[in-house]
This record gives sequence, C-alpha cells and structure tokens, in this order.
Amino acid sequence: MDFVGKRNWFFAISFVVMVVSAVSLLLPNGLNAGLEFTGGSSMTMEFQGEVSQEDLRTQLADLGHPEAVIQRLGDGSYFIRTRTLEESQGDEPSEREVIASTLSTNLGAVAQITEFFSVSPSIATETVNNAILIVFIASIAILIYITWAFRRVPSPFRYGVSAIVALIHDVIVVLGVFSVAGRVFDLEVNAMFISGVLTIIGYSVHDTIVVFDRIRENLSRSVGRGLATTINISIQDTISRSLNTSLTLMFAILALLLFGGPTIQDFLIVLLIGITVGTYSSIWIASQVLMVWETGDLGRMTGRLPIPFRSRRRSAAA
Repeated sequence: MDFVGKRNWFFAISFVVMVVSAVSLLLPNGLNAGLEFTGGSSMTMEFQGEVSQEDLRTQLADLGHPEAVIQRLGDGSYFIRTRTLEESQGDEPSEREVIASTLSTNLGAVAQITEFFSVSPSIATETVNNAILIVFIASIAILIYITWAFRRVPSPFRYGVSAIVALIHDVIVVLGVFSVAGRVFDLEVNAMFISGVLTIIGYSVHDTIVVFDRIRENLSRSVGRGLATTINISIQDTISRSLNTSLTLMFAILALLLFGGPTIQDFLIVLLIGITVGTYSSIWIASQVLMVWETGDLGRMTGRLPIPFRSRRRSAAA
C-alpha cells in the first residue's frame, strides 16, 4: 500500500474528525464532567423494598436536592449524585444520614448507603488545573526527549514536533468521542479518564517512535530513492508489529470490559478508543506530517489556503 501517496486522504479524514470533535467540545456542556471536575457528592443507595425512581426524585427535591441525578443500578439499588453534602457538625447528623433516614420513613423502605464519595468545588477546580498542567508538561518532555533521541538525523526537532502533532490529534479525537458519548450515553469524564489519557499519550508516542526509528535506520542505510519511498518502506516494515501489538492489547481490554467491574470501565473505554486512534496516527499522521515538512509540501499546503488567510500571512511577513 502506498501510505505516503494517500496521505491527503488521511489528512482529510483526520481534519473532519477533529473539526467534529472540536465543535462538540465547544458547544455547551461539551464534556459530561464527573465529580472530580465539578464538585459534589455521589452515593450508592440500596432499599429493602420497592421504590420507584420518580418517588425517589420527588423526595430528594423536597429535601432540597432538585438537581439530583438518579440512575437505577438494579433491584432496589440507585446511584445518586447531588451537590456537595455537608458533614456532621457536633452532635448533629450529616446531611447524607438525614437523607437516608428521611427516605426510609417517607418511602416505607429501609435506605442504606453502601458507597459515598464527595469532592468540594475548590478541589475540583484544582483537579482541572493539575490535569491540564500534567498533559502540557508531558508533551514538552516528550518533545525534548524525541529531539535528543534523534539528534543524529537532520532536523531532529521536526521528529519531535511531528510526534506532538499526532499526540494532540489523539487527545482531541478522544475528547471528542467522549463529548459525543456524554451527550448520547451519559458517559462521564472523571479522574480515571485523565489516567487513561496519560496512558494513551505514552502509547501513541511509543508507537510513533517505532516508525520514526525505522525511518532513521532506513535513511542511514539509504533504503529507497527518496524520503517518500523510505517512509513508505519504513511503515510497511513496522505496520504488522503495530497492528499485532494494538490488537492484542485491545482484546485484553475488551475482556476486562466484559468481565471486569464498573470501577475501571471509564479507564478501559478511554484506552480502547485511544489505542485505536494512536495506532492510526502513528502510521498516517506523524510520519506523514514529517514527510510534508521535510519535503516542503507543508508550505505549499498552507499556500493553498483561502485568499484572506494568505493575505494575512503576507502582511505579517511584510
């Protein structure tokens, strides 16, 4: 397969997917943020008796929680998310204890809180800032490392930037998929999501370096008559390894999704999406960006921008 010759098709596909992802993210409620990013309390409550979701919602509204999100987990079991509940002060019971006792009395079924989790709004804001900072630091560290690792080839900085472009592509696509899934399937972005994104960053860069390393070897051995041929041969040399590694890992993740617990489900979904996108980007994005940059096609591609963009660029140059 002529991977390099078909690069414009893959650039177009990635561009469309990234635009859709960006639009979904920029719309109101772009991401269905979990408690770690918004603050609030969540609990799993079990009732010893039949309780309808509407009756539970009505009772919570009467208790001052009309914003409560209620999801049925099974017979007599509900997941409830509210604003941050107050803890006990002195001899007074905590707010969650008041809710449990009131629901037991009014609904005629004993309510028991089996799991409880709470995050204050200030901690949620700090979590968001730390997550952005971690991703930024990881990207800078990767850029420096790849530039150093490929210091013996011409323009090693371009290898690092190309890997970062593929990494940004992967993160945006994963965020976009979660944005759409949050609107359709109520999928939340939580702390496990951040762990998954960081894992994806590592996997994507690892897969990209495998391809870049083969390009470096083939360039030193003068394999191929030009850079395009060398990159195409390098991708053909590594594609079976990349696909086999990705498929093996995806099968393991699917097994965990089917038989594992719900606690790590969000993490596994991020990995499944990220590995798919990361494998794609290492072959059809990172190496192709390097190709168009090294050959000067990047400048010609930007030269085909609409006239207003080109006029601005010329004015800035002047």
